[in-house]
Amino acid sequence: MSGKSFTCIVYISYFYHQMQEHPSQMVQQITRGIRITIETQFVGTLQKDHGRGFAFSYHITIENQSKDSVQLNSRFWRIKDALNDTETVEGEGVIGKKPVLKPGDTHTYRSGCMLASPFGAMSGFFNMINFTTTRRFRVIIPSFKLSAPFALN
Repeated sequence: MSGKSFTCIVYISYFYHQMQEHPSQMVQQITRGIRITIETQFVGTLQKDHGRGFAFSYHITIENQSKDSVQLNSRFWRIKDALNDTETVEGEGVIGKKPVLKPGDTHTYRSGCMLASPFGAMSGFFNMINFTTTRRFRVIIPSFKLSAPFALN
């Protein structure tokens, strides 16, 4: 990756008030009975490393619509900005947790990322285990756009 780096960050509470001013976008997808819903919002523009950064938040809801209990073990993200810089992020759980979801349960969390441009996209997957079958499976996180409203036509 070039010298222009962007880093996924935990939700920026400092900019919470700004989120109310910028409408959110929502996407959903179901994989093996697990519904992933993502809502995104532009949070604000920041000065960073002698340049400008664009902060976005995303709110994820994981809903178990299957008949089996499952656990989220790890995540993988591909984050791409309009400058064609791509970063991959992988790790255990989400926000320090490995939630167990019984049928009908939901788990929600909020996180965010900084981009070097006002446009970008994220996609990825969660690695999960089905407690009934003991099989591991991948739940797709659908691609979602990150866009600053001031840059839209």
